[in-house]
Amino acid sequence: MDKFSYNKPKLKIPKSPLQKALDILASIAFAAGIVHLIAVWGQLPDQVPAHYNGAGEIDRWGSKWELILLPTIAAFLAVFMTFLEKHPEWHNYMNLNEGNIEFQYRNSILLLNVMKNECVLLFVYLNYQTVQVALGQAESLGILFLPIFLAVFFGSMIFFIVRSIKHK
Repeated sequence: MDKFSYNKPKLKIPKSPLQKALDILASIAFAAGIVHLIAVWGQLPDQVPAHYNGAGEIDRWGSKWELILLPTIAAFLAVFMTFLEKHPEWHNYMNLNEGNIEFQYRNSILLLNVMKNECVLLFVYLNYQTVQVALGQAESLGILFLPIFLAVFFGSMIFFIVRSIKHK
């Protein structure tokens, strides 16, 4: 391996309008999820769904206080992934060279941004749907939840990996 592989340059790459828009959308959804949880807190039973199986059916019940875990995890992931977005020189690349480094950094940053915001939206949806189940307004996540989530999440990864490979 050459020296370039180990000492990747640090480039100042500003957020694109798409990244800013995705961050704003996820932030609004996150805030709305917190407001919703606070608004319905008094109506929630002591026991709420705490885990779902692959078919979206409840397989464990727990304290309503466990609902605080979902936004906490979402916030932690958002902060951590935002930090990683700012350091594309730490990311792992295939075929990185001086001719494609800026594209590869931008691609990697956008991948992280998209996945970060998908994670936040996932946790907001899980919290909302769990509240709906606890209040008797829904029965489960639904059988399509997991396949749709996996298709979106892995679809994003595949899109950005293919994009990276095409720009050797």
